[in-house]
Amino acid sequence: MGWLWAIIVGFVLGLLAKAILPGKQHSPLWLITIFGIIGAIAGNALARAFGIEATPGIDWGRHALQVVAAVVVVGIGEMLYMSMRGNRQRA
Repeated sequence: MGWLWAIIVGFVLGLLAKAILPGKQHSPLWLITIFGIIGAIAGNALARAFGIEATPGIDWGRHALQVVAAVVVVGIGEMLYMSMRGNRQRA
C-alpha cells in the first residue's frame, strides 16, 4: 500500500507544483508524478532536518515543505526535460 500512496501523493504534489509554476510545462504526466514523488521525499527530509517530521495533528509544516520541494523539483525537471528535447521555451 505504501507504493500506491507514494504515487498518489506524487501525482497530487506534481499537479500542485505544475499549477503554481508560471507558464506552460511540457513534461508528460508520468514525469510530473515522478517529480512530485521526489519532491515529497525531499520535503520529508527537510521536515526531519527542521524537527517537524511528526507533530500532533496535521503536519502542515511538513506538507508545506513537500509542496515547496515539489515546485523546485518540477521547475528544474522541466528545464532538463526541455533541454533534452531541444525545445527551449522562448521568453
